Amino acid sequence: MSAPRTRRSLTAQLAAIVLVFESVVVFLGGLVAYGLRVLPESVAPWWGIVGGAVLGVVMIATGGVAHTRAGIVIGWALQGLVALSAFLVPGMLLVALVFGGMWAYATIQGPRIERRARDAAPEGE
Repeated sequence: MSAPRTRRSLTAQLAAIVLVFESVVVFLGGLVAYGLRVLPESVAPWWGIVGGAVLGVVMIATGGVAHTRAGIVIGWALQGLVALSAFLVPGMLLVALVFGGMWAYATIQGPRIERRARDAAPEGE
């Protein structure tokens, strides 16, 4: 019989959810970059798909390690990359603002909510 799984924190759960949903949108943004041919002339258009797919996979993998400090730092770096992608596809700015806001909420407010819940819990739980 396998050992029981340890419970992930609220912060890790929220962060993973944000990254997994954002990965889908980022992949679709890569398809938009391919379809609109917005990459520089020296870069083949299919690199838009590759870039969106790679960034999406990295986001999913980071969601798996969101319970660590490194996972949170990598997640912030990924939010920066999504924001930078707005230079190629301006619509990605909206994605960066929406998901970046959710990421900030998950990583900043998550620990505060957990602390408040821990303080409010009766003794012995």
